Amino acid sequence: MCGIYGVVVRPGAAIDPARVAAMGAALAHRGPDDAHVWRDGTAALGATRLSIIDVEGGRQPVTNEDGSVVACQNGELYNYGELRHELAAAGHRFDNRGDTDLLPHLYEADGLDFPRRLRGMFAVALWDARRGRLVLARDRLGIKPLHYAETADGLWFASEIKAILAAGVHKALDAQALHDFLSLDYVPGPATMFAGVRKLAAGTMLVWDAAAPRGPALGVRRWWSLPAQYAASTAGQAAGGDGAPPPLPRSEDGLVALVRTVLEDAVSAHLVSDVPVGAFLSGGIDSSIVVALMQRLSGRVETFSVGFDDKSYDELPFARRVAAHCGTVHHETVVRPAAADLVRALVDTFDEPFADSSAIGSWIVAREAAGHTKVVLSGDGGDEVFGGYVIYRADRMAAIGRRMPSFLTQRLLPAIARAVPASDRKMALDLRLQRFARGVALDPLAAHLAWREIFTEETKATLYAPHSAIGASPADADRPSNLGIDPASNVRVGARHAVPTLANRATLDLLRAAHDAYPHADPINRLMAVDASISLVDDMLTKVDRTSMAHSLEVRVPLLDHPLVELLARIPDVYKVRPIHRGMALKPLLRRVAADLLPREIVHRPKAGFHVPIPAWLKGELRPLLTDVLAPERVRRQGVFDPAAVEVLVRAHLDGRRNLSRELWGLMMFGLWYDRHLS
Repeated sequence: MCGIYGVVVRPGAAIDPARVAAMGAALAHRGPDDAHVWRDGTAALGATRLSIIDVEGGRQPVTNEDGSVVACQNGELYNYGELRHELAAAGHRFDNRGDTDLLPHLYEADGLDFPRRLRGMFAVALWDARRGRLVLARDRLGIKPLHYAETADGLWFASEIKAILAAGVHKALDAQALHDFLSLDYVPGPATMFAGVRKLAAGTMLVWDAAAPRGPALGVRRWWSLPAQYAASTAGQAAGGDGAPPPLPRSEDGLVALVRTVLEDAVSAHLVSDVPVGAFLSGGIDSSIVVALMQRLSGRVETFSVGFDDKSYDELPFARRVAAHCGTVHHETVVRPAAADLVRALVDTFDEPFADSSAIGSWIVAREAAGHTKVVLSGDGGDEVFGGYVIYRADRMAAIGRRMPSFLTQRLLPAIARAVPASDRKMALDLRLQRFARGVALDPLAAHLAWREIFTEETKATLYAPHSAIGASPADADRPSNLGIDPASNVRVGARHAVPTLANRATLDLLRAAHDAYPHADPINRLMAVDASISLVDDMLTKVDRTSMAHSLEVRVPLLDHPLVELLARIPDVYKVRPIHRGMALKPLLRRVAADLLPREIVHRPKAGFHVPIPAWLKGELRPLLTDVLAPERVRRQGVFDPAAVEVLVRAHLDGRRNLSRELWGLMMFGLWYDRHLS
């Protein structure tokens, strides 16, 4: 596990060692055990290392025998042993026992197809000096991050945005990213909140040809996609030949046995390490089955859990039950109301606004685990591949609701939702009814967004300050703006100021593009695939990576092992979310797989989710921070939102008239980020 970074300069430009060194310093937390930079006249590649495999000898970057191919990576390759053996038999020689050492040789053997051979989580940077070619590749599911920025002097890349900013790359706000953040509480890729800085998408490869005849050329290509698995399932379900996957078992018992075998293999592969491996344990079925299999495969396991004083949010009793059942060495931490300094630390951890409040618990449990080990396994990803989110049940119910008389769904249900008193409790009835009422009258994809949406397109339009011109007409171009938008990126230039144009698509359009890429999937599988493409990558996995690496801790996610994901993509959605006439159980297939591994009360426990008591915190210990960050004069100075509109939201929540904690948490995290980076 590492932080990687570097630059390839344009012809005539020179590498500034101080800028490269600043990138490495910004990523020291990702790899405190070692740091090294390789450099020639055109390229510089660097890595900060967290030593896990070949602890003493696995320094990065690494080269092939003659030094013409250089590589570094962030992540772990679980099949590196078999690949090394194969390459050694073909005559390749290695300098150490690490997994990264094989990458230049695999590239020599397979060219740009080399990622297809890798099993693991990885973000790879590779410089081919002979061809003058930089290659960046990201793993199939986007477990490990990679960012880049093409500038006048070259192409910069890094595991985290902070390293690119440390190199002096210009900072400016991206209007479309802001628009999407307000909908989702995170910035969906490939954009970032910084105009010109991009995320390399999951399962894609960037090739920057520095020696192209007409100047450096950048291209991004997809080397793996989940839609291909659905297509293969449709084409090869019966035959299983000519490159199609083998046919699935016809019985549910057969599916359970197959998934159990592949899942055990995934956990086993993720245990490869030269240091002890622990586990996060929430008490939910995902992390619990991972811990149970770890205990069977490796014996002694240390587990780490967090809980809350508010019992409606506390999961510790369930985690404790699993730990006792599996015989783990268990550690618990109770999260107190987040202090202002922790909230500010999260702003620095994520680099761009990130308002999934569960990051607080993730940050704290990672800090505690890092005091005991360098590596943990988690159950993240299980909801996206096995069908665990309650919104999938809402998707099923909405299909029935759309066949009911409109006065029930468009008038009566919204009226009932409005009449339910606001509550600060986890999974509160008022929020659930309001979300369902908002989405039941929409088409399936729009409803799926509505279950999660923070600000609708309509509310965003009222939230923007008139002079911010996010949605301004040409007549508004002369109004002042404090956004600091880069004139070269998504802007109109007024008489005195550069102002962003209206975000050129609604957030639903982003989901629609992902949804359209999965024409072969059945309805719930199709929505799950959308989540795997967007929220899994840019919310869940981003949260896990940043909060863990802030404490120099590697988190592995065996439920996203690609052989398991590819298998589950082919399994009909009735095994993930039962139809209404069968009770709409979530994860029925996984529950059967876990039946002999876990206590019955854990196997059949209803979905709870990992939530943080933000509604009460914002009225209590965090109220001073909230009212300071969203004070009218501060909002006005930033020039992005209408102070009066923000004040209405703050008052409604603090007075107890509405639970607007999700909206206010997002606005507060944006305000802190703006002052940190753009003020």
